[in-house]
Amino acid sequence: MKIIVLAGGLSTERDVSLTSAAGICKTLLERGHDAFLLDVFLGLPYDSSRLEEVFTLPDHGLGISANIGTEEPDLEAIKASRPDQSDCFLGPNVIELCRMADITFLGLHGGEGENGKLQATFDLLGIRYTGPNSLGCALAMDKGVTKQIFLQSGVETPNGTWLFKKDKNTSLADLGLELPLVIKPCAGGSSIGVYIVKTEEEYDNALKNSFRYGDEVVLEAYIKGREFACGIIDGEALPPIEIIPKSGWFDYANKYQANATEEVCPADIPAETAERMKEITVRAYRALKLDVYSRADFILDAEGNLYCLEVNTLPGMTAASLLPKEAKAVGIEYGELCELIIQKSLEARYTV
Repeated sequence: MKIIVLAGGLSTERDVSLTSAAGICKTLLERGHDAFLLDVFLGLPYDSSRLEEVFTLPDHGLGISANIGTEEPDLEAIKASRPDQSDCFLGPNVIELCRMADITFLGLHGGEGENGKLQATFDLLGIRYTGPNSLGCALAMDKGVTKQIFLQSGVETPNGTWLFKKDKNTSLADLGLELPLVIKPCAGGSSIGVYIVKTEEEYDNALKNSFRYGDEVVLEAYIKGREFACGIIDGEALPPIEIIPKSGWFDYANKYQANATEEVCPADIPAETAERMKEITVRAYRALKLDVYSRADFILDAEGNLYCLEVNTLPGMTAASLLPKEAKAVGIEYGELCELIIQKSLEARYTV
């Protein structure tokens, strides 16, 4: 198949996306596909009459792959580096190459890659893509909407609410909340802008910092416990994986720095707890109108209560990421997983 692996963009998760997508592109090439790694924002300035040859260029676009640092990327520098300085999110030849491909593998994380806008655009343009549909992505990306849907659908989740920047001086008492709390941007990922606060001073600082990433934040009860994730493919939940940071919690640095966490899959928990986590994962997936695949994040407290925190619609896809590790636990190797995602995406929306 001719496959564009789309990555990068202008999300705070840009570097994570480039790393995920490079892994996807490499494994698809190894499995005989004509794959090309393309930055959705920077695009590929190229002779429009020769675009077909892009799929067989020697470097397959892999020169744009990035290393994930401890800090979020400098997005203003990325914008300044675009030669045409266009205000269009889609870079040169992105639409043309995606239309030429048999399918576009979405290796994007966060922002326009995961909030449903790109999926809706591709639907209108007749471009085939992997991963959940535009509605599911939009619902899951907005953590405030997700929390409302979870509460109404009986999906166990921490008690909480959401707050707009214009109302940032609202007291905790008026919000019906008390410390400690977790504060996070309403639309974001990789734990960027997420804070655990235990004092009024920390609360004020966290609000200020979290509002840097948008005009709305989610505030929810802090649940002390063990951290887990549970992936799902085509409505079938995978074995849960436990994430054990060597220090602190599963923040941006611990997510992506080598040897910062231990990950155990299948998780060392009672079979009943694992099955309950899988069942909640399926309920969350259905409540958010998702299809193809996703990954739910959980906290398990000392009393055995499970809380679904959120659902990632385009979870990390390096060979060392959580979802591929869960798939491997049931005998699905990384390359097979990438092709399975393509197959299920085609079955979900297109005539095969």
